[in-house]
Amino acid sequence: MRFAHGLRIPQTVEDACDPSRMALLIYDMQAGIVQQLPDGDRIVAACVRLREAARANGFRVFYTRHMSLPPAAAGAAQLRTAMEWQHVDDPASIVAAFPQGSPQYQLVPELTPGPDEVVFDKITMSAFAATPLDIALRDLGIGSFAIAGIAMEVGIEPTVRHATDLGYLPIMVTDACGAGHPEAAERSHAALAFAGGSRTTDTAALTKLMAPG
Repeated sequence: MRFAHGLRIPQTVEDACDPSRMALLIYDMQAGIVQQLPDGDRIVAACVRLREAARANGFRVFYTRHMSLPPAAAGAAQLRTAMEWQHVDDPASIVAAFPQGSPQYQLVPELTPGPDEVVFDKITMSAFAATPLDIALRDLGIGSFAIAGIAMEVGIEPTVRHATDLGYLPIMVTDACGAGHPEAAERSHAALAFAGGSRTTDTAALTKLMAPG
C-alpha cells in the first residue's frame, strides 16, 4: 500500500483484499454459456469456492447475466452483433440467444444468489455499461473487485478495461475465468498485462487472503 496526498493507493491483491473495499463479481455464469465450455464444470466449482469464501468473510457478491433483446426490439448494433455471433447474413434469421426468463438465461443452480446478493442484467459485454454496478460499488465505498466467470476473451476483458477507466482496481482470478477460445483469452491476458491497472491471482491464493487472520 502507498499513501499520497491523503489517498490510499492499493498496489497488490493483498492491499485490495479487504471486505470493506473489495467485492466479488461473478460474470455471466448462465446455463446456456457454461455448457458451451468443455471445462465449464471446473469454472463453476471455482466460482462457488470464491463465492463461499466471500460469504464467509463479509465480502459483497454481485453477479451479471447476459440478456438478449427480442430481435424486433433490438437496434442496429445488437442485430449486427447477433449476426456475427450466429454467422448469418440476414438479420431476419437471427434468434434471441438468451431471452429473459429462458432456461439458458438463468444462472447455473450452483450459483443461485443469496438474499443479500444482487444480479445485474446487461445487453453489453462490459458489466459497467448501462447497469447499476458502478453506482452500487461506489455507494459502498468499494474500489476494487475480483472477477470470475465466462468468458475471458468476450466479456471479462472489456469489463476489466472499463473498470480501470472508472478508477477501480480489477483483479482477475485466472483459474476461475473460463474461455471459449483459449488463444484469444491468452491475448486478452497479455493485452491487459501490457496496459496495466489490473491484477491477477488464482482461487487458492485469493480465498486464503479472504480468510481472517
